[in-house]
Amino acid sequence: MTRTIDKRATLSYVGSVLKYLSAAMLVPLLVAVIYAEDVWVFAASMAIGVAVGGGLERLDPDPELGPREGLAVVSLAWLAAAIIGAVPYLLAGYGTASALAHPVNALFESTSGFTTTGATALAEISFDRHSHAVLMWRQLTQWLGGMGIIVLMIAILPELAVNGAQLMRSEAPGPDLQKLTPRIAETARALWAIYAGLTVAFVVLLYALHLVGLAPEMDLYNAIAHGFSTLPTGGFSPEGDSIAAFSPVVQWVFVPFMVVAGVNFALFWYVIRDDPTEMFGNTEFRVYLGLVTGFSAVLAVGLFWGGAPTTAIGGATQGIAGNALRQGVFQVASLMNSTGFATANFAEWDIQTRFFLLLVMFVGGSAGSTGGGIKVIRWLILFKTLRRELYTTANPDVVRPVRLGGEVVDEEVIRGILTFTLLYFLIFAIAAMFIELDTARIGQPLSGTEALAASLATIGNIGPGLGPLGPFGSYEFLPDTTKLLMIVLMWIGRLEIVPVLALLVAGVDE
Repeated sequence: MTRTIDKRATLSYVGSVLKYLSAAMLVPLLVAVIYAEDVWVFAASMAIGVAVGGGLERLDPDPELGPREGLAVVSLAWLAAAIIGAVPYLLAGYGTASALAHPVNALFESTSGFTTTGATALAEISFDRHSHAVLMWRQLTQWLGGMGIIVLMIAILPELAVNGAQLMRSEAPGPDLQKLTPRIAETARALWAIYAGLTVAFVVLLYALHLVGLAPEMDLYNAIAHGFSTLPTGGFSPEGDSIAAFSPVVQWVFVPFMVVAGVNFALFWYVIRDDPTEMFGNTEFRVYLGLVTGFSAVLAVGLFWGGAPTTAIGGATQGIAGNALRQGVFQVASLMNSTGFATANFAEWDIQTRFFLLLVMFVGGSAGSTGGGIKVIRWLILFKTLRRELYTTANPDVVRPVRLGGEVVDEEVIRGILTFTLLYFLIFAIAAMFIELDTARIGQPLSGTEALAASLATIGNIGPGLGPLGPFGSYEFLPDTTKLLMIVLMWIGRLEIVPVLALLVAGVDE
C-alpha cells in the first residue's frame, strides 16, 4: 500500500519558503524609498507574503518530508512564489492602464520572472508607466529563481537541509547533481556564493564602463538591474529595447557573462579550489563552448551574406562584417542558454536564419547552470545512446555501455533522459497546436512557425519568440487561455517536467 502525501507537512514547508522569500521585497522597497515611488505597494506586498507564509508554516510545527512531499514542496513552492510575486504588480497597477493590473498578466510576468523565462506581458510603451521599484522587483525575481528558490532556502534554513539533497535534485536543472561538500547546505551556500560573486563582478564592470564614459546609459540602477537578469539567464530589462538600448561596447561585455551563466556552476567550485582540470576536462563544458563558437560563426556568416545593417544597434556605425559578428555572437550566447536578451529584432531576419535560431534554442545550457532548454549533456547522451543502439543492432552479441568522459553512464540515467526528452517534445508540440488554434479563435492568429517558437520560448524558459512575440514584442495580446497555458509551460519547464508530472501521476490519494 502506497503512503499518501502529508499535506500539512508539505504546506508547512511551502509556507517557510514563502515567508523568507517575501523578505526579498526589502530590495524593491529600498528602491521605492530612494525614488519615492510605490513605497506602500512593497510594504503591503511583503506583509501579505509574510502573513500567508507564516500561516501555512504553522500547519505543522514539526514537518517530515518523504520522497513525495519533496516533489510536492518543490512544485508548489515555485507556484506559490509566482503567485506572491504577482501581488506587487497588481497593487501597483490597480486603477492604472498598465497591463499588469490584469491578474493573468501579473501572474504571467511573475512566473516568467521566477522561472527566468523573460517573456513579458508589457508592451514597450508601457515600461514608463511603472516605477523603478516595480521594474527592479521584476529583475530581482529572475535572480532569485536563477540558482533556485529551494537551493537558496536550503542554504539559509537548517530544517530544509535535512532533506536538501532530494529537494535540490528535484529542482536542479539537468540530470546531474554534484555534492561539492560533505553537507548539502554547504553545497547550496557554495553555489549561491559563486552565483552572487559573478553577479557583483558583472554589475561592477557595467558601472565602471559608465564611469569612464563608454556606457552613458548604464547608470547604477541599470547595472544592478541587468546584473539581476544576466547571470540567471533571465532576459528581463527595464529598457523596452533590451540590450539594443546600449552601446556595442556594452553588448560585447554581456557576451562572456551570458556564456558563463550557461556553464555548470559546480565547475567554478573546482577552479576556486585550484583544480581547473576538472572544468577543462569536463566533456559537456568542452562541447558547450564548441557549440557556442560554432553556432556563432555560422550565424555571423549568415547575417553577413544576408546583408546585416551597417548601422550598429546602439547608435554607432561600423561595417557589415563587424555588425554581423557582434549580433551573431550575442544572439547565440543569449538564446542557446535561454537568456533572451536581444541587440536586434531577429524576428525580422530571413526565414533560414530564424529556423537556425530555433535550432539554437533547442540545445540549452549545461546541467547545473542557470540556463534552460534540453541541456547539452542530455543531447550528448542521447546521441551516444543512439549510436550504441545502432551498433548493437548490427552486433547483437556485443554489450556496449554508454560512456561520457570515460565514465559509464548508468542505464537509469539514460532512461530518465529519454523520458524527459520525449515528454519535452510531446508537450511542446501539443502546446504549439493549442496556441495556434487559440490565437486564431480571437482573430489574431500566429503562424505555425510563430506558435512553435512561442511554445518553445516558454517551456524552454527562453523568453522571446518570433513574429509579434519577438524580442521587442509582447505576449499581452494573447488570449488569457493561451497565457495560462504558458504559465504552466514556464513552471514545468523550469522544474524540467518530470517532478511535476510524477507528482500528478502519483496523485494525492490512491
